[in-house]
Amino acid sequence: MPVLTNIGQLACCGISGGQNDIHVFRNAALAWEGARVSWVGPAAETPARFASDLRLDARGRLVVPGLIDCHTHLAFGGWRADEFEQRISGKSYLDIAKAGGGILRTVEATRRMSERELSTRCAGFLTEMVKLGVTTVECKSGYGLDLATELKLLRAYAALRQRQPIKLVTTFLAHVVPPEFRQARADYVGQLRREFIPEVARERLAEFCDVFVDESAFSLEEARSILQAAVNSGLKPRLHADQLTNTGAAELAAELGAASADHLEQVTEAGIAALAGSGVVAVSLPVATLYLGARPMPARRLIAAGVPVAISTDFNPGTAPTFHLPLAMTLACSLQRMTPAEALKGATIYAAKALSRQADRGSLEPGMAADFVVIDASDVNLWLYHFRPNACLATFIDGIQVAGSPVRVS
Repeated sequence: MPVLTNIGQLACCGISGGQNDIHVFRNAALAWEGARVSWVGPAAETPARFASDLRLDARGRLVVPGLIDCHTHLAFGGWRADEFEQRISGKSYLDIAKAGGGILRTVEATRRMSERELSTRCAGFLTEMVKLGVTTVECKSGYGLDLATELKLLRAYAALRQRQPIKLVTTFLAHVVPPEFRQARADYVGQLRREFIPEVARERLAEFCDVFVDESAFSLEEARSILQAAVNSGLKPRLHADQLTNTGAAELAAELGAASADHLEQVTEAGIAALAGSGVVAVSLPVATLYLGARPMPARRLIAAGVPVAISTDFNPGTAPTFHLPLAMTLACSLQRMTPAEALKGATIYAAKALSRQADRGSLEPGMAADFVVIDASDVNLWLYHFRPNACLATFIDGIQVAGSPVRVS
């Protein structure tokens, strides 16, 4: 079995401990057999049974678990660069949406694309993401709004699993009410409950159901109704919660035992108290905060309350048009006052927990997936402080190198 040695710093990122506990070994080694980690620890303590195995040399670099982007809107048509300028000029997200822009504009472009076109476009994004050290990606539907297009998006993701190495986790997203149902919202919610969700579950196209709860999307009661139908069909709940306005969505996430509550820029103390001890992961999306010029998620208050905070990109064409997860991690440090260690745990084991994958990936412990990344930095602080286009030297998924320059044999 291979052994990666001469690791300057290795962050295991186990689930135990608090947000800042990334379980660091210095002068470390990592051994794996097939797709699973066999051993990790100080290089000087490497078990004798590995003495004759292939040795790879990390050349004193940092090694971390494969990064997990636990909230993306990967499949979409077109871009919305003009809205970037409009927001800079003073228009708000809601102003743009009410004028016919925003999500509905992307819906029009997405409906025009074929499943093959969407899958090919997503494959291009994933090729770049794996080079950054991303090994697992959650991908949502939500830019179809009608059943045929929503299924098309989810089927495009299913096809992608056969075309590239990144592990995909799929989510059906109830995003907004389409224009044709503005005067018949209850009818659309009924369709989501009786037609969309059962068909998605029947075809096993998604594991999660997410609902965008906000003034321009679904109300709290509509979201509760949709998510209860999802749970009855075997889908796990997640929420876009309290992003633009406070709606009580954080409290709903806690009530339903959701896997995650995402955004939370406008969460109240009552919402934080509800999340504390609920097991719900708070997913921070600081790229959207940056692009919208919004106040950031109160990460320090959530962490102080014992709520695990994950970090993700929110990759989408409107408010977070980048899939650069290390950038999101650096922004979490600078905008939300998270330490680099806290941001790393947020993009690894806590992101895995937001996807119900914490027993399989997100940390480098014996028995976990051998998904790991070699970073051109001596430690986590230097990596996230000294932002570069790409500090990832090599990405391994299930013990196989899938991106970067070949790791030197010692």
